[in-house]
Amino acid sequence: MAIWMTHFHKLGAAAALATAVSVLPGSVSAAEPKEKAAMPGMGGMAKKARTELASSAAFAADGRLLAVAKQGEHLMLYRSDDQGASWSAPVIVNAQPEAISGDGENRPKIAFAQDGGVLVSWTKPLGKPNTGEVRLARSDDGGASFAAPITVHRDRQEITHRFEAITAGGDGRIYIAWIDKRDLESAKAAQKPYRGAAIYAAVSEDGGRSFKAEVKVADHSCECCRITTAVDTDGAPLFLWRHVFEPNERDHALAKLKTDGTPSAFQRATFDRWRIDGCPHHGPSLAVAPDGTRHAVWFNQKDGEGRVFYGRLTANGVDGQRFVGGEKAAHADLAVAGRRVAITWKEFDGETTQLHAEVSDDGGASFKPRVLAATGGASDQARAIKRGNDLFVFWRTEREGMRVFELR
Repeated sequence: MAIWMTHFHKLGAAAALATAVSVLPGSVSAAEPKEKAAMPGMGGMAKKARTELASSAAFAADGRLLAVAKQGEHLMLYRSDDQGASWSAPVIVNAQPEAISGDGENRPKIAFAQDGGVLVSWTKPLGKPNTGEVRLARSDDGGASFAAPITVHRDRQEITHRFEAITAGGDGRIYIAWIDKRDLESAKAAQKPYRGAAIYAAVSEDGGRSFKAEVKVADHSCECCRITTAVDTDGAPLFLWRHVFEPNERDHALAKLKTDGTPSAFQRATFDRWRIDGCPHHGPSLAVAPDGTRHAVWFNQKDGEGRVFYGRLTANGVDGQRFVGGEKAAHADLAVAGRRVAITWKEFDGETTQLHAEVSDDGGASFKPRVLAATGGASDQARAIKRGNDLFVFWRTEREGMRVFELR
């Protein structure tokens, strides 16, 4: 039942309606190591080698575009003053080399502190399989240099602390949440059952220079799907993740955090009732519009069909749930600027990967499809990003490097 695998229909006559803003040649080294990707508990799926390409990009408050990418045991930060038409020489984020997770669901990330500090977070793998630490480095000069990285959490067990999501709240605090298995390990030691993993969070009150002791947000998260985050209209952080609801339904949960990292609200967000004994490695994306609408995309199986969905999350369920793309769409991302909503995703036919997008100008009531690009090599998951009222897609590929597409 390989319903989460990415594949797609052949490119038709539709023209690319977006503008390709930039190409960063040579952003992927031929010497980069290969990485094994597997879907635990999914009927013995064969492992497939892939080139490390996991990257992130975001616009700073001054309009500059920043991109972070893994190169071996270092993270490299690129800066652009012209929406990616040209890039500065890369800056090393971590001066001392260390292991860095670089798959699509567990990528390095960028956030910005209220005082202008640039924050880069990542997961550092440890010795045992599927273990890690959440790391963070801060720059005080716009990304020209970085202080030595810190480990965000106090717990130092050689267990899972992975798949972090970072955001700056409206109150200036920095919030990080991640998947954590300390409670699973405790349950095993006590010979008690425990579904999945847990979500933990830590809060910084000094712009990411240090963090308070972590707190538990929720028990029973899925183990290997990325967490996503957004800031609500009141400035409070929201985190959305795949959850393991009783008895074993892997839908999504949404939590709104208080200033200490504990949830002030926790709710089931999707209701597809997918029962599966393993993690599909396919996390959601969330964005909040100025009117408070919570737009989301996610992957689930519903009525026997595995698809990407879009919907607006409400206190009473999902409004306007619909399919995104074709049967082979996967790894969608989403961004919102005013009433404009952009969704981007990939589709793969075994030879070529095509990059797609949909854009709504009416708050998600209707969407227009766009065909953005295609590549014959390996590629990262696409990232939907925004600058003011403008929406873009950032995509890193093995052959073409880092590209930015403006959605007009």
